[in-house]
Amino acid sequence: MTTPAARDHVQNTPPPPPALRHPDQAAGPAPAPRGRVILIGNPNVGKSALFNQLTGSYVTVSNYPGTTVELARGFISGHKQHIEVLDTPGMYSLIPISEEESIARRILFNGGIRLLAHVVDAKNIGRMLGLTLQLAEAGLPMVVVLNMMDEARAIGLRIDCQRLSALLGLPVIPAVSITGEGIRELLAHINRPPPPPPLRIRYNPGLEQAITRIAGLLGDQSRISRRVRALLLLQGDAEERAAMVKTHDDSRSALILGELSRIRAAMDHSPHYQATLAIKRQTDQLTAVTVQFPPPRRFRWQERINRLFSTPWTGIPVLLLVLYFGFYKLVGQFGAGVLVDWIETALFETRIVPWTTAWVNHLPWPALRNLFCGDYGIISLGLRYAIAIILPIVGMYFAVFAILEDSGYLPRLALLTDRLFKKIGLNGRAVIPIVLGFGCDTMATIVTRTLETRRERLIATILLALAIPCSAQLGVILALLSEHPRGLLIWAGCVAGVLLFTGYLAAILLPGERPSFYMEMPPLRVPRPGNVLIKTYSRMVWYFKEVLPLFILASVLLWLGELTHIFQAAQAAITPAIRLLDMPPEAAPAFLFGFFRRDYGAAGLYDLYERNLLNGNQVTVAAVVLTLFLPCVAQFLVMCKERGARLTIMISMGILAAAYICGIALHVGLRFFEITL
Repeated sequence: MTTPAARDHVQNTPPPPPALRHPDQAAGPAPAPRGRVILIGNPNVGKSALFNQLTGSYVTVSNYPGTTVELARGFISGHKQHIEVLDTPGMYSLIPISEEESIARRILFNGGIRLLAHVVDAKNIGRMLGLTLQLAEAGLPMVVVLNMMDEARAIGLRIDCQRLSALLGLPVIPAVSITGEGIRELLAHINRPPPPPPLRIRYNPGLEQAITRIAGLLGDQSRISRRVRALLLLQGDAEERAAMVKTHDDSRSALILGELSRIRAAMDHSPHYQATLAIKRQTDQLTAVTVQFPPPRRFRWQERINRLFSTPWTGIPVLLLVLYFGFYKLVGQFGAGVLVDWIETALFETRIVPWTTAWVNHLPWPALRNLFCGDYGIISLGLRYAIAIILPIVGMYFAVFAILEDSGYLPRLALLTDRLFKKIGLNGRAVIPIVLGFGCDTMATIVTRTLETRRERLIATILLALAIPCSAQLGVILALLSEHPRGLLIWAGCVAGVLLFTGYLAAILLPGERPSFYMEMPPLRVPRPGNVLIKTYSRMVWYFKEVLPLFILASVLLWLGELTHIFQAAQAAITPAIRLLDMPPEAAPAFLFGFFRRDYGAAGLYDLYERNLLNGNQVTVAAVVLTLFLPCVAQFLVMCKERGARLTIMISMGILAAAYICGIALHVGLRFFEITL
């Protein structure tokens, strides 16, 4: 139900012009972008959902120059002026505390902004208006998008959007980005951007005098107001200091730096402390006259559920249920069992392979026939692995992950695991890259940049490369061991033990400060089927586009290796090591190309198991070794970029040794205790 203030605001907003054909659909080259719409705000406020509403399917993902932090870019769907939309990383204030926040601020300060949309979680408006005040004082054309208004209304929170807009001096739009509420109003302001707001934060007299003095010495080389730049300099912001030195001559820079030192020395409290108090005081004044909070009892049921998920005595059983039903049953048995069997039998064995074999047999060259339908053929091996084995497993994994993500369970899992993670040199926030690693270790290695310290980033990178299987590899392993429950428990125990021991050892040996934990806690909600389907589909498309060419390339390399006998030589070289693990020689290709793609190696083991070439003990040992195996090529290259080539090679060699030693130890242990799986 919409509040009267929200309804009046919507009615007073002029409607946008009729939608036109998107430039990408028009004939001829697309025109150059006419400014950017920047979506900015705290993490978990719905920026991505708003971005999808504005851009539709015209989306690209690229790294910010000089970094590996990915940004989503797109153009407003159906807009005649070809306006670009940029979804920035989450940030809490203009003083960055992580590289992602630093990049978000650089985007703000680099100009070319048509409109700045500050996306706010309406339920937590009191904590988020502080960034609104800072952005408004920067002097950029902006609007405030009060997102998740449906959830705010559901808990009894009432916001007078009209009065808040008048006090801030800028448009305030109530919105629900996942349903499209507020999009028309936002488009209207994108078509006709409002003037920069006149707002100024009221600081104490001493800080005001200091800001005025420094601002008077600064030039107008930036679209950001001199007042905000002066405050950043007073707070000791390194990036703003570097920008000031770059844009001023030596004498003016020396004068400004000297004045900064003199002012800070004369202050009783740091400028950052004084600014924070002033922003908090003004935020409290705004919420006092514009926000009606619900009675505390309305939140009690949410607090009980939060405790249920984040307290070890109840949270661990909930986690075990999620792992059992979500991953073991859906991914391991249904995805890797029912779906894989149906696709492989109904499509490949019955239709695709016989039809293509009959067609390929018309080719006069045996080598060319083998390229398509031989033992390592593109169709008989590469496409079959990618489509019949990997695709259904990845699809089920991404569906389960999307449900957990949309429900708000993952931050509770982070809180639950914080104490354990601190034992291995991390904090609960590291659960995000670790969980993402179960989808794609390469992507998760990039996400380690969100961790605060270099020590945490290094430990997380080691653990991802060593003991976190990607979604396809995990699904295949679950399928391999679903018929051997004891083998599955042994595999899980070995991998978890290695992960915890390695993390504990790294926490002791690597110097650095102890990690702290902070994370925005979104509300718990029933997952929306539309959101789950969109997220699952987009991730499947992304993964499939990445994996299919690599599987085809792997088949070609295997074919070339067999044709030139290089592959046989390499296989012969590693066969003695394979035999020490009590594996048949046919398992050598799975390990040989496990470095190329770990899921390719897992699919090879699955194929051997289906042909009854591996028993329960062998498949358990193979699953442990392949899980603790070298990182795939893509992850290896990202590690080189993030941590340096020398350190990456050292980590990889240590991982290879650990995987082989664990495999030998497990094989000997199973034989010594006469365990048959």
